[in-house]
Amino acid sequence: MTTAKLLCTFHSAGTSMIPDTPSISQLAHVISQAAAPAFLLGALAAFIALLINRLNRIVDRTAFLNGIPEHDSARVRLKADLPRLMRRAAMMNRAVFWAVVASIAVTLLIIVAFVTAFLQLPHEYGVAVFFLISLGAFTASLIDFAREVRIALSEYDHHA
Repeated sequence: MTTAKLLCTFHSAGTSMIPDTPSISQLAHVISQAAAPAFLLGALAAFIALLINRLNRIVDRTAFLNGIPEHDSARVRLKADLPRLMRRAAMMNRAVFWAVVASIAVTLLIIVAFVTAFLQLPHEYGVAVFFLISLGAFTASLIDFAREVRIALSEYDHHA
């Protein structure tokens, strides 16, 4: 018996092992529901780029200060800024980490939505869990970013 006949036999007997593929309208519905998470994913990518750019500036400043020779009495005082820069870099590193976790959760959300639509399974709980994880991670990233900005703006900048 061929595979096609076997599948038809299982399907007609009511014991289909492979669900019918979703219709065009079902897929269109899933795609329309995935549009908002896709925009969130784009926003997260832009936010990660901003965080990395800010982290690069901190690293460049740290490298510049570390390059000042100890015998340069006119500029050696600028090295007092190094501990503050290290705290800022650590916060930015955590902010990038949490933004990447949020992006992964959004990506998994979209995958779950499509897989469950293909298998014709309920997807609300899985999608909701990944959405909450992504928002939680994004919130953690924003908190670290806000803390870093506060340190950058409120403490005395030795470079000025």
